[in-house]
Amino acid sequence: MTSADTYNLNNGLKIPALGLGTFTVTDEKLLETAIDTALEVGYRHIDTAYIYRNEHIIGKTLKKWFDSGKLKRDQVFVTTKLSSDGVHPERLENQLKESLKNLQLEYVDLYLIHFPIGTKPRAPGDTATDIIAEPTDHISIWKIMEKQVEDGRTKSIGVSNFNEKQIENILKNAKIKPACNQVEVHVYLPQNSLVKFCQDNGIVVIAYSPLGNPGINEFRAKLGRPPQSLPDMLNDTLIKQIAEKHKKSAAQVMLKFLLQRKIAVIPKSITPSRIKENFDLFNFSLDDSDLKLLDSLKVGEKARVCNFSNLHGFKNHPEWPFPSEE
Repeated sequence: MTSADTYNLNNGLKIPALGLGTFTVTDEKLLETAIDTALEVGYRHIDTAYIYRNEHIIGKTLKKWFDSGKLKRDQVFVTTKLSSDGVHPERLENQLKESLKNLQLEYVDLYLIHFPIGTKPRAPGDTATDIIAEPTDHISIWKIMEKQVEDGRTKSIGVSNFNEKQIENILKNAKIKPACNQVEVHVYLPQNSLVKFCQDNGIVVIAYSPLGNPGINEFRAKLGRPPQSLPDMLNDTLIKQIAEKHKKSAAQVMLKFLLQRKIAVIPKSITPSRIKENFDLFNFSLDDSDLKLLDSLKVGEKARVCNFSNLHGFKNHPEWPFPSEE
């Protein structure tokens, strides 16, 4: 990657346009191999979260790279996130400190509020039905997020899964503006209005599940949850035709579509060949006809993979962030 393959944050820092997502990966060997492969190829952004329960594996792997001298700390952009049970004035800072301990880092480059709804503390083994939503005051939480920047625990702060109204509320009261909003964005769920709002306000959009998260049902099975219907974009005829035209894969076309919208992407993979393939995005461009065709594929809310509606009390919460339809 070159310096052109980064986006400018509103605090003067840069975020790599492409990162490695790590959601659902808790196998130490698989994740270590994935990170090793990604860093060797050229990825310089690793995305995790407290709730993923894999920060310690990432920390161990990064320390190996830093200790070897292959990379310096300031060459790797690390994102982690505050879980819903940390969205509380008395719990936020302690959770970030725990994340830093797990990651073996003095600071992270970006710290996000993972979801706009706070919950009561969870006990080990709690299921989705055990998660209880609490009243959530974004302004008081944001002030504590700002303190984390001031105290040097994170260089940037932002949000995830927030809608326009929620972000606007923070912007009106913020001393430090959100640098990013990480949301589900892909060809079938382009989120045009939200993306435009963020970009107009100097907030970089980071797309999670940019390929529609085809492996999420395996994760759901581990939790004892039934499979859900998933958008099969990888086999979409039109996307495959555009991929063939550019001699690229369907996944590469979908990721490039987002990059050309100035959206950062964090595709998750533990397969070395796919990690390498997902990085090979910077030697081709989609033309205007490609972009127009891809934009015509939008489905809207029906194509949302991560809707969190199974969590107790979330969908009826005042801070529920998703529309009933796009």
